[in-house]
Amino acid sequence: MQFLIRKKRGAYFLFGIKIKILPRKTGIIFLMSALLLSFLAGCNTAQLATTTPSATITSQPATTTIFPATITDQAGRTITIKSMPQKIVSLAPSNTEILYALGLGDKIVGVTNYCNYPPEAKQKPSIGEFSTPNIEEVVAKSPDLVLAANIHISKIVPQLEARGLTVLILDPKTIDQVLEAITLVGQVTGKEKEAKTLTSSMQQRVKAVTDKTGMLSQEQKSSACFIVWHDPLMIAGGGTLQDELIGKGGGVNIVNTLNLKPGYPALSLETFIAANPAVIIVGVGMGDGEDKPLQFIQTESRLKDIPARINNRVYAINQDIAGRAGPRIVDALEQFAKFIHPELFK
Repeated sequence: MQFLIRKKRGAYFLFGIKIKILPRKTGIIFLMSALLLSFLAGCNTAQLATTTPSATITSQPATTTIFPATITDQAGRTITIKSMPQKIVSLAPSNTEILYALGLGDKIVGVTNYCNYPPEAKQKPSIGEFSTPNIEEVVAKSPDLVLAANIHISKIVPQLEARGLTVLILDPKTIDQVLEAITLVGQVTGKEKEAKTLTSSMQQRVKAVTDKTGMLSQEQKSSACFIVWHDPLMIAGGGTLQDELIGKGGGVNIVNTLNLKPGYPALSLETFIAANPAVIIVGVGMGDGEDKPLQFIQTESRLKDIPARINNRVYAINQDIAGRAGPRIVDALEQFAKFIHPELFK
């Protein structure tokens, strides 16, 4: 998943979608129509994880896929993959990271402008923006398989399928569903063994964290939050990967005490101060190295008396790591756990 606010050619982009920043005197800073977009590009949507259908291989055993194979993807769509994919286009950074982690970099023929990890991904041909890929560029690559995200369902996927392309949607909203997405990609690309090795390693690392944080009493858990943006102030709420990272990391998300919508709600500074977070984790590295949210949390005078500021417990993490529903989500969990309970993870 990633959630990015980027400035490019004088315009601002949130989740890869152009947004308008209005003059401060209007009393409105953003038009937030993009807030409920798919967050995993990686952009994970704000809807609750329980609504995501499980992805399964329905025609063949999971360990050996024989083509043609009938697949149910993570959007609940049934598709048929005729043969082992040799040319793959990725429409989301998280999908690109999964492909590289499974050793499929040589089969990638197109990625989005936001696909920046691993570094080799930046050398791949671009098919445009995450939210608005260039359909003709995708078609020109003649891919056997296109890996899309939830954001592409209504407009992009129908156009690609109308041109005869096979599109598989990955839409993980939890760590378990990230593992499921990796397994699914492994099954449809002949990388079952690599997927099993990767997911097993990730599961072991998750367990190493939760074995420790799971022993904490409710009183021992620290109130925490993840800051998405500062103007307006936006935090990760229920149904997000970051909410799960806080919970598994031994924290209690401050949204649990606030009457806020799931996803990435905006809230007033007064409400945030009243929530009194003991730990604040801030996403940085947005766009061209933006760290304005971190600067705001560290320097805003009205926040000087909250516990996180008093005790120097404001931490930064790269947005790409904390927001993409791919293999590095476990890296994010380990960092969250160290931030929230440094005494357990020295």
